[in-house]
Amino acid sequence: MKEHILIVEDEHKISRLLQIELEAEGYDISQAYNGAQAWDLYQESTYDLILLDVMLPEMSGIEILRRIRGVGGNIPVILLTAKSSVEDKVAGLDLGANDYITKPFQIEELLARVRAALRQRPQTVPVIEDNDGVWLTAADLRLNEGTREVIRGEQQIELTPREFDLLAYLLKNKRQVLNRDQIVTAVWGYDYYGDTNVVDVYIRYVRKKVDQDPERELIHTVRGVGYVIKDNS
Repeated sequence: MKEHILIVEDEHKISRLLQIELEAEGYDISQAYNGAQAWDLYQESTYDLILLDVMLPEMSGIEILRRIRGVGGNIPVILLTAKSSVEDKVAGLDLGANDYITKPFQIEELLARVRAALRQRPQTVPVIEDNDGVWLTAADLRLNEGTREVIRGEQQIELTPREFDLLAYLLKNKRQVLNRDQIVTAVWGYDYYGDTNVVDVYIRYVRKKVDQDPERELIHTVRGVGYVIKDNS
């Protein structure tokens, strides 16, 4: 299956050039010409990589990136920036951009950066499918978003709705370290204005129920960064 790239660029000539070159390399291409359209397309389909211009009408590339990372999206993003926009580069990298390339650019360099970013894609979230639907898994932990069941080994685990959403978000981003801002945005929503320490509180709640055996812990703290769920698989 061809890898699918979303080009978000408001300059039609540049977008068309990128489309031609990337399709010649064997990629499937979708295009957006403003920020609002790009955000809609991101929510409607699945992509392997996004080429994202920073300066866009309706919604900036930085805001789109913030939203993608805020809801847990770990898709590779390469920013297209003006040569002098150091602040945009720093802001983008801080928000989780994988790379950036400045305009004007050599197409060979851009293609090389695309290939590198695609090689570094995170692993697919492990799932099991049965008659009850799809289960997200980590070691002997299973979570079903449809039935809202959580099972560790043979034990059924009862979680509150917020605890369930937090655990589901961690499982969807297995092996990816998530900071508190990302977790708050994804689990509590964009309109939450409370203290991000609420994440620490709920992580403790979930750990008490999921990680009762300290030698088989799945939820780990990365000091100074945030939290990650991982096993030895």
